[in-house]
Amino acid sequence: MKLPVIKHLTQFIEDNDEDFVIETIETLEALTEVPSLKDEELDVIGELISNMYGAVEVNKMIQDGTEKKEALNSFMKRVLGSIDT
Repeated sequence: MKLPVIKHLTQFIEDNDEDFVIETIETLEALTEVPSLKDEELDVIGELISNMYGAVEVNKMIQDGTEKKEALNSFMKRVLGSIDT
């Protein structure tokens, strides 16, 4: 997951609608079922999906009243904490 990508996607959600990102996630998940995809391509799709889910999660935190910067930092700390364990 990359914070600049999640930040950009969070701004996209604020400017547009979360549904666009949710539908894109669903589309990318459907693409992962294509049998001819190479591992590298699946890795890229997986990274995109992860960043989009991250942005959706950050957006939910913002909707619940958390400041944007704090929501982004809190989310990344949780991600890094789960990687460390």
